[in-house]
Amino acid sequence: MSVNFLISQAKIIQKVIDANASEIEKLDQNIGDGDHIFNVQRGLKLVVELESTIKDLPLSKALNMIAMKVLSGIGGSSGALFGTFFMSMAKTSNLEEVNFSKACEMIISGINAMKDRGKADVGEKTMMDVLIPVSQKLNEIKNENIDKNQGLKEVIKIAEERMLLTKDMLATKGRASFLGERAKGHIDPGARSSQLIIETICKSVINE
Repeated sequence: MSVNFLISQAKIIQKVIDANASEIEKLDQNIGDGDHIFNVQRGLKLVVELESTIKDLPLSKALNMIAMKVLSGIGGSSGALFGTFFMSMAKTSNLEEVNFSKACEMIISGINAMKDRGKADVGEKTMMDVLIPVSQKLNEIKNENIDKNQGLKEVIKIAEERMLLTKDMLATKGRASFLGERAKGHIDPGARSSQLIIETICKSVINE
């Protein structure tokens, strides 16, 4: 992982999210307040716009700058969660470039920080239903010396399976929690956007 990789991925993810924006917006209108997709798009735009500022910075400083920009530019729970993710990654990054194992460690740290900040866990119909199982698989890949490409293909599969499982869950966090049984039958928009982001990054690394 490098600053150039972060920027290039933000641009690719931006295109993927934009292509699926109407779907995610509809999901959020069904069980939320409809602003999730706009927060994700806003966050990605802010990261891409930082390119000229961060491209020559050490990775940790770049991640901290991204965190601050996301926190101030998005606001609300989304800004806090994504900002926390990047801040935690910055704390575990002390090299100009990091290898695959170190990158996994940074992402796991970021997801754990989001979990603590949002006080959400698996089974509550949020993005954490995708992110937590993904972090567990990344930890397994890192610690058990699993082939990188095979492991990332499994991550893609896990992210999709866990995203789909949110359809029949009761929501216990956020606006969707007020709907009770009516939230069933709808995929969580945060789980869907997280799944798309994870799939995009994994495919990029596999195809390197």
